[in-house]
Amino acid sequence: MARESQAAKGRRAVEINLRLTREYPDAACALVHSNAYQLLVATILSAQCTDKRVNLVTPAFFAAYPSPAELATARQEQVIELIRSTGFFNHKARNLVGMAQAVVRDHGGEIPGAMDQLVRLAGVGRKTANVLLGNVFGVPGLAVDTHMLRLSNLLKLAAGKDAVKVELALCRLLPPEEWSLFSHRIIEHGRTVCIARRPRCEECIVADLCPSAQV
Repeated sequence: MARESQAAKGRRAVEINLRLTREYPDAACALVHSNAYQLLVATILSAQCTDKRVNLVTPAFFAAYPSPAELATARQEQVIELIRSTGFFNHKARNLVGMAQAVVRDHGGEIPGAMDQLVRLAGVGRKTANVLLGNVFGVPGLAVDTHMLRLSNLLKLAAGKDAVKVELALCRLLPPEEWSLFSHRIIEHGRTVCIARRPRCEECIVADLCPSAQV
């Protein structure tokens, strides 16, 4: 197969995004939240856990800790009891309390809206920061999760398992205003059609644009 030029790959990425837009017109963040703090907590909890499980846990969590100020003074043991079912609860509890303490100490209790400030918070990498930027702050952000890594490799839009490199490669292919929604569309497609162990290529609306399709 001839090597695809960057321009051709860009055109293919735009067409893939267009088809996914039509297929998933309501694609959006699946984590229930009403502000930046809630989405940040939910995204930290979502590591190695389903969004459905996180959404079951967060109502009680936010009732106990409605803002960073309350969470910053929480005992880790108390936090653990509320988030235990999300897995990796010791690590997550430590990050949540540390994140809240930094937000109170360095940002006046308000979640910052810039990448460089977000990634300095405990438990926050570029993926989590991009979720916040794109879904709360209106700043273009392309979040790379396991679905995005897998599908971007299958679609040959980006290569490798380095999330940052994949993010930057995809950002070069799509306009900034599409980054956040493209993430949601890819995640939806990965959950419903391009399933890891049993991809349904015969049902895939982008199969003809996917070098890995087995139709």
